[in-house]
Amino acid sequence: MKEKKTMPTNWHIAKAFPLLICLGLLATSCDLFKMKGDSEGEDNPVLATVGKNNLKLSDIEFIRKDNQGELDSTELVNRYLQNWIKKQLMIREASKNLTINEAEIERKLLDYRYALIVYEFEKSFVEQKLDKEVGIAEIEEYYDKHKENFSLKEIIVRTNFVKLEKNLPQKRQLERLLRNQRDGDKNELKELALRYANNYYLEDGNWIKFDDIILNSPLAQNPNKVQLLKNGPLISVDDDNYTYYFSILEYKLQDQVPPLEFVRDEISKIIVNKRRVALAEQLHKDVYNKALDNNEFRIYD
Repeated sequence: MKEKKTMPTNWHIAKAFPLLICLGLLATSCDLFKMKGDSEGEDNPVLATVGKNNLKLSDIEFIRKDNQGELDSTELVNRYLQNWIKKQLMIREASKNLTINEAEIERKLLDYRYALIVYEFEKSFVEQKLDKEVGIAEIEEYYDKHKENFSLKEIIVRTNFVKLEKNLPQKRQLERLLRNQRDGDKNELKELALRYANNYYLEDGNWIKFDDIILNSPLAQNPNKVQLLKNGPLISVDDDNYTYYFSILEYKLQDQVPPLEFVRDEISKIIVNKRRVALAEQLHKDVYNKALDNNEFRIYD
């Protein structure tokens, strides 16, 4: 094991990087991360060493800039130090056991560098040009053309749900309101739920996963949920203290085509992503055609 390095005084650390003192950035680090002075000056001390490679204070300043106090800086720095050491150790071990073709490595690094430059340029261009607004007409058109691509993986329902104490006299009134489902009864149903229910869901215009709405009820353990839905529009079940009511207005089973409302957001994301791909492809074509028109490249026989 390598000899431990001594840590500089607090004054030196404060001078180098006040945030290290304020947050105790390396207070809990293991001994491998002890600071030591640097020949370049104490303003940029070495935080860790593997062989001849040093990780300096200036190498981790981006953590402070990127983090902006949102996460625990101590944890982020320690995690970075650990990862840096592991990478250096793996590089050293690989160099010992592999015959490295330096030219091939340099070629791959260059290819990666160029790919990264192109990616950043392409991303910046697309984000500037991309229209993320998708109208309902475009969503409906896509849905009508690609219905066969959408298939439910779970049961979904439109429902009203109310959880009520078993012995409350309002149970009969609630059952009447849930069975009738008349427009004039909606306000009465909501008022009853607000006053007496322990939990409720009255957004019957929205589609929701059946497993989500029955999650904390005895129905969650029922092995035959399809039969439950087919038995009738009003499902009620008791536990020791409560009665759970589910008024099913409409349902769709697994493998059926979901309604447009349920996949609207998904379709919107698909359309935006297609626009993103189209913009990137058009950018490549435009750059190529511009260079071609200006005779900026030549292909030799």
